[in-house]
Amino acid sequence: MSRYLGAGWLLPGTDALTKRFFTAGKLVFQSCAKCDHVQHPPTDVCARCQSFEFGERESGGAGRIISAIVAHYAVHPALKDRVPYNVVLVELDDLPGVRVIGNVLNRAPRDVKVGQRVRACFEEARDPQSGELLRIPQWEVVA
Repeated sequence: MSRYLGAGWLLPGTDALTKRFFTAGKLVFQSCAKCDHVQHPPTDVCARCQSFEFGERESGGAGRIISAIVAHYAVHPALKDRVPYNVVLVELDDLPGVRVIGNVLNRAPRDVKVGQRVRACFEEARDPQSGELLRIPQWEVVA
């Protein structure tokens, strides 16, 4: 599958906190070992109890679009040939309050709507610097 925003678009940078999210091929989130709070994006400290101890929690990947836009103007020259494109914010069914940004791959931008049910899917791309295979979370509308 070709990447939604094109091969020339920047890949997400990974570090100790974000690497698992962008390489797992499933939705894996930071979960506080003390209070069980799940947060995204990951940080060094729990937003609820200020603990520094974390585990992870996996999501089944089903959710609902709670915000959607269609970009008609390229915010970067690399996106000039990709407009219009959609950007959505999805709230996950099994982790209320956890929201993930991405693109809907199986609908024309004009057909992406708030309230639609979606499931996670993953675009693959090789990081040109590390050679590591990234699995970038994206979305598909489901019936």
